[in-house]
Amino acid sequence: MTRDEARNKIIFAMDVAGMAEIDRWSALLAGKVGMFKIGKQLFTATGPAAVRKVQENGGRVFLDLKYHDIPNTVAMATLEAARMGVDLVNLHALGGYEMMATTVETLDKEFKGGKRAKVLAVTILTSSTEETLRGIGIEHAVPDMVVRLAKLAKSAGIDGVVASPQEVGLIRDACGPDFLIVTPGVRPAFASADDQKRIMTPGGAVAAGADYLVIGRPISAAADPADAAELIVNEIMAVV
Repeated sequence: MTRDEARNKIIFAMDVAGMAEIDRWSALLAGKVGMFKIGKQLFTATGPAAVRKVQENGGRVFLDLKYHDIPNTVAMATLEAARMGVDLVNLHALGGYEMMATTVETLDKEFKGGKRAKVLAVTILTSSTEETLRGIGIEHAVPDMVVRLAKLAKSAGIDGVVASPQEVGLIRDACGPDFLIVTPGVRPAFASADDQKRIMTPGGAVAAGADYLVIGRPISAAADPADAAELIVNEIMAVV
């Protein structure tokens, strides 16, 4: 694996406030990371302008809004995201087969087989434990539930999943080599776990089969964020 290939696996979680910070971080880290994740708070505050600003600075975008609604609503929201030229967009696998399949069909009809945003399904959030699942009436163990949702997503035509790095190997075995796996809950050796429960190092996650790693505070809280990104590249390359 080349350094560029390792670098492109890093998705920076841009949990910042306002357009000035979007401009600063995307300019600082363009070329240092593979993609920028824009989540609910930032998108609610700034809207599509956030996506445009990252793209103007040469960055690619993972629009992390985790859609979960009736099939037509999710399909049309995802279509609007794809029209903005984002690379990745996601929805909740818990929305079910029809919601996911309708979304993929809508995008394929619009883009007619051409390049489009990849659609990811969120399996079980990395902050969730089996106690969390029991509290909402899900009695399956977390790994079993993750694999069940990943297989459902694949059957609906979804391009990949967002899942804890600890379940990457199970998903890869169940869904094959071409199914994208994006993993939050990744913490470099030099960083704290913060509020993530099911975590792994960058090298461990890639070695397990992850395609992309979502990393925020270990980069943004570092004294030198660009250097922190390079340290993560080193961790990936030391294992893979």
